[in-house]
Amino acid sequence: MSHKQGLRFELAPTGEQAVLMGRHCGLSRAVENFCLEAVQKKYAQRKAEESYGITGEDLTKVPWSAPALEREWRAAHPKRYPSFSQGGLSSRIPKEACRVRAAGLKNYFASRAGKRKGARLGWPRWRKRKHGSRFRYDADRARPLNTRTVRLPAIGDVATREDMSWLTDRMATARAHILGATIREQAGRWWVSFQIEADRDEVNKRRQVPDGAPACGIDLGLKTFATVRNSDGTTEEICAPRPLKAAQRALKRAGRRLARSAEGSRNRAKARERVGRLHLRVADRRRDFLHKTTTRLARTKSAVAVETLHVKGMARKRRLARAVSDAGFAEFVRQLEYKAGWYGSRVWKADRWFPSSKTCGNCGRVNRALALADRTWACPGCGAVHDRDRNAAGNLLAKMSEELGSAV
Repeated sequence: MSHKQGLRFELAPTGEQAVLMGRHCGLSRAVENFCLEAVQKKYAQRKAEESYGITGEDLTKVPWSAPALEREWRAAHPKRYPSFSQGGLSSRIPKEACRVRAAGLKNYFASRAGKRKGARLGWPRWRKRKHGSRFRYDADRARPLNTRTVRLPAIGDVATREDMSWLTDRMATARAHILGATIREQAGRWWVSFQIEADRDEVNKRRQVPDGAPACGIDLGLKTFATVRNSDGTTEEICAPRPLKAAQRALKRAGRRLARSAEGSRNRAKARERVGRLHLRVADRRRDFLHKTTTRLARTKSAVAVETLHVKGMARKRRLARAVSDAGFAEFVRQLEYKAGWYGSRVWKADRWFPSSKTCGNCGRVNRALALADRTWACPGCGAVHDRDRNAAGNLLAKMSEELGSAV
């Protein structure tokens, strides 16, 4: 059975290749902004025509789709962006930029109509350099030549800092093929992310959850990242590295140095790179922790019960916002869900309003007076004393067992 997944490898481009990749990033950004401008102008024109009483085929057509946006770009770029034709840049980059913008517009209207899950999306924004440098290739136009080299159209053969044998071996035996590739720059470093469709049956079977593995309930929190209550009666506490909190002092000093440097100076460029490297290290540490934790849980638990947290609402609280963002709760649950599907485990998500912390695990009474600061509490009904997190994890496990029955 084939699975879609992403693989990311760090590139080691030469100076000339890095300049070319930077120009492609600029091209992608320019095309996305051109597409948004074209849509907004023609949409405003159409609305004006409707107010004049014009109807039917006489109305201006708005280029909502990727092919329509690409036609607009092809008609306009010879005069408006002549450097594209003269610069030796890949013709696939505008095509993918049009697809990205068309997908954003489609998601916006689907969100407005209630046909898209998640938070309501706003109108697509203009892309700026501060939003990140990236560009895409479609299909397998960007592909690995061997375990240490990637071929990028219009750029050349770029070395990688990481071994790609997992991908190249499967491509050689037709067990994987590339659907697309994204090149991204951050803090002066470059990565290629391959979106692939691969046959993972052999890998997943080898790493399946063993028979008789316990089920568990997981309570997520800020003091202790995850309290795991197993069906065999054992309890485990997982502490997060809190990378943003650990880097706060260095980030403050780097931010002050950046703020005090002169615009356009070399010192400002160095200070900006320093801030970027620190944020990259924070993201890498968080990503490493989440991947290792979710992989271990997905391979060792037969079923996992988790909370449905309103992370966006939690982040609105001023005193908790930084800690909530540093934890990565939503990413933890997302990774756990798809990895459980790989390794034969199961993830059960409680209702958002299920009072896992306030329910007594002994008699089932709900303590409505429980405050966030109460780490331990005594049940008013039966007098049982509970640790807040362990009690919540046990309640989640019990609720999952009740709903799923013998399937757990």
